[in-house]
Amino acid sequence: MPLRRARILLGKIGQGHKETQLNLAKRFGEAGFEVIYTDLQEPEAIVRSAIQESVDHIGMTTLPGYDLRVLSELLFLLKREDALGITVAAGGFMDPEDLPKVKEMGVAAFFPRGTPFEALIAWASTHITPAEGQPD
Repeated sequence: MPLRRARILLGKIGQGHKETQLNLAKRFGEAGFEVIYTDLQEPEAIVRSAIQESVDHIGMTTLPGYDLRVLSELLFLLKREDALGITVAAGGFMDPEDLPKVKEMGVAAFFPRGTPFEALIAWASTHITPAEGQPD
């Protein structure tokens, strides 16, 4: 029985247009990932959805007005729920001074605004794999 495709849940922090997330969802889907698109911003709701959807990864878009505490809370909740198998990456707007904090929190990677979709897909293809024992 083949393994299922890797599942990515997309969330966001801050205010802005959904266009980037929708483009990400389309590109990741075309690259063979199963994408769960959400407009959720609350860490509890994102983690709950990620667990319910059995995702392998959470991709967070940081928009203007982002609050770094959202990423911190998200990672704390994943740990509390014993869901550390779900990796987290983020990308978008970020004050350069916040980048070391993001890494210290446990975010797997941060991709600055303007990172080509091909680079995101290449990273995801290397770093996101479906959980074993879960058929498609």
